[in-house]
Amino acid sequence: MTDTTNSSAPAPAFPGGTILGYPRIGRMRELKRALESFWKGNSTEADLEAVAKDLRAANRDRLAALGLGRTDSSIPSNFSFYDHVLDASVTFGAIPTRFNDLRAQDGSVDLAGYSTIARGVGDKAPLEMTKWFDSNYHYLVPEIGPETVFSLTSSRWVDEFVEAKEAGFITRPVITGPLTFLYLSKPSDDAPTGFDPIERLDDLVRVYIQLLAEFEGAGAEWVQIDEPILVADIDADRADVLANAAKVYEALVAATKRPALFVAAPYNALDDALPVLKDSGVDAIGIDLVRGSVPTGIDLTGTTVVAGVVDGHNIWRTDLDKALEKADAVAALGATVTVSSSTSLFHVPHTLQGEEHLGDELLSWLAFADEKVGEIATLASARAEGEGAVAGALAEARAALKARAEHPGTNRADVRQALDGVEPGHFERSPYAARAAAQDSRFHLPELATTTIGSFPQTQEIRKARAAWAKGELSDADYEQAMKDEIATVVKLQEDLGLDVLVHGEAERNDMVQYFAELLEGFDVTKNGWVQSYGSRCTRPSILWGDVARPEPMTVKWAQYAQSLSSKPVKGMLTGPVTILAWSFVRDDQPLGDTANQVGLALRQEIADLEAAGIGIIQVDEPALRELLPLKKADQAAYLDWSVNSFRLATSGAKDDTQVHTHLCYSEFGEIIDAIDGLNADVTSIEAARSRMEVLPAIRNHGYERQIGPGVWDIHSPRVPSTQEVTELLQLAKDSIPGKQLWVNPDCGLKTRGYEETNATLKNLIDATRAVRSA
Repeated sequence: MTDTTNSSAPAPAFPGGTILGYPRIGRMRELKRALESFWKGNSTEADLEAVAKDLRAANRDRLAALGLGRTDSSIPSNFSFYDHVLDASVTFGAIPTRFNDLRAQDGSVDLAGYSTIARGVGDKAPLEMTKWFDSNYHYLVPEIGPETVFSLTSSRWVDEFVEAKEAGFITRPVITGPLTFLYLSKPSDDAPTGFDPIERLDDLVRVYIQLLAEFEGAGAEWVQIDEPILVADIDADRADVLANAAKVYEALVAATKRPALFVAAPYNALDDALPVLKDSGVDAIGIDLVRGSVPTGIDLTGTTVVAGVVDGHNIWRTDLDKALEKADAVAALGATVTVSSSTSLFHVPHTLQGEEHLGDELLSWLAFADEKVGEIATLASARAEGEGAVAGALAEARAALKARAEHPGTNRADVRQALDGVEPGHFERSPYAARAAAQDSRFHLPELATTTIGSFPQTQEIRKARAAWAKGELSDADYEQAMKDEIATVVKLQEDLGLDVLVHGEAERNDMVQYFAELLEGFDVTKNGWVQSYGSRCTRPSILWGDVARPEPMTVKWAQYAQSLSSKPVKGMLTGPVTILAWSFVRDDQPLGDTANQVGLALRQEIADLEAAGIGIIQVDEPALRELLPLKKADQAAYLDWSVNSFRLATSGAKDDTQVHTHLCYSEFGEIIDAIDGLNADVTSIEAARSRMEVLPAIRNHGYERQIGPGVWDIHSPRVPSTQEVTELLQLAKDSIPGKQLWVNPDCGLKTRGYEETNATLKNLIDATRAVRSA
């Protein structure tokens, strides 16, 4: 191993090809099952640790078999039981004081305590959850204050490196960078007004230096420090961000005992942060050349650049010729270039193996994590040995790309003609005052109207029935009756509780996007294409590969049946165009706005059919609206224009007395309050409970005039909030929003919750509503 005890010593050579991270949940979601078994008390901490160890070993062996080196630091060590940002909080002792009882004498937290911080318990709320940059992954927001005592309270990162070393691997530990950690943090409950977590930067950097020394002592040659915050425009002065970056990395580079430092900045271009990192002396810099572009006007002589030329965010086969051109362009700036994924591959499924049902043609267009590692190995070989060494692989990629471009499903004349017929009037409804009067006359809803977001618990019986139906073991008629029985149960439960606007519970839906993907043309779905959303929660994004069309109604019969069971209004439930795009692997061969409008037109047809069936309240969910917001402010206006317009295209054909709802969750709503207003929905429900109504000032200051339901129940935690807690949140909302505008609802759908906690919390929600109404 190269001696790195002196920071002036040359760094070991960076591998010719690598990835920034690998899926953490297991090819068959082994980690999910092990975690949930542990949480239920059906297995021990030792059992969970054993599953995790086997999973890490399998990942290392798999990556080596795919072409990454066993001993050259090309295999990243990026495992997490729940969330990599939570891992940093636990490693550095940044635990909120409300969880102090979970600490051992040395400050460490065991896996039970770690899970409690993530999920909450009793009256102790978990860490807030929000989206990780512009992805569908959720991280847990650290809480930092003057009282936070930074220290190394977990050796897990180092222990996992040692585990790999003992198995014959020299891996590359991956850790969240200090800038990203603090800029994504929020002030703790104990922090004084005006405190900013970045004020603790110097204290935290000292602990990073200690951690680097631990890695060096264990034999690590490289450490990857992820700093995606450097590619994003955030609510902090850019000059201050860059000055902090220079300070941090000059200090880490100067550490007398450390491995070589690889600073990765995925999700967009580094821009003015690139020269800052270069001048700091870090040993390698990772740049995203999928979302970002080749730098210009900079001399990179003497700099190792890890060129992210393979898309870690999406599943399309790489244009290897263009990837090589990008790598060569960076090399022309004087850099020593290696090739990598643009982001961690934990955003994509493990492998195409087992997805043969998609057909050879579609499969040939795709690359999941394992296939992307193969692409990187091909690119590394081409750069090291010449393109002739991989001529067959290059030719195969060219043929697949050509076949995709020429496929008739990617350019349908009927869909294109429908889009050409869209006119400005298709994006407009009547003035809100006229709509509100018509809806009041139709529904006569009380002040502080109560509802839920849409889904109810997906029970084991529902899943078994769906699986049996998919296998042909249950007839269409028997399956439909099973779903109707569940809908009837859910409607009766809501009526018994006293909710004002009901839902049918979505028993027939496996997923709020996949359900529609299976009914719309231009999509396909995988069997095991799981990716981590948060913790043990995994999603299976659909593949949006072609032009989108709706062959027949998708939701009408279920909504119509549910409405037949009650005199109260039952909402028709649709997923909006932006969310369908965001939670699918969406085609990258045309502007996203064009694809969104294709989906918008299909939903517009569905809304017309729901109205014709007598459904008067229709919810079009857009929880991903904030998620796709570009990280660069210069790109945000164009995004908000097409995203808002695709929603309006879907909904603006609705009649005045049809009440259009939408739902958004886990986002920084203050950043897009104008866009939320621009959706022009009659009622908007938003996540607000976990953040304790932080969105209210933005709503109040904006002068929002339509109806809004800030969530009063954080459904991503298994805890049952008391009537008093819900009452306090609802009263906070009512203090900012007039009662006639205010709705009462959970943060999100109830699919992941059980009926015991659902019944208890909804009862508390109704009791709280009655208390605030009568106050």
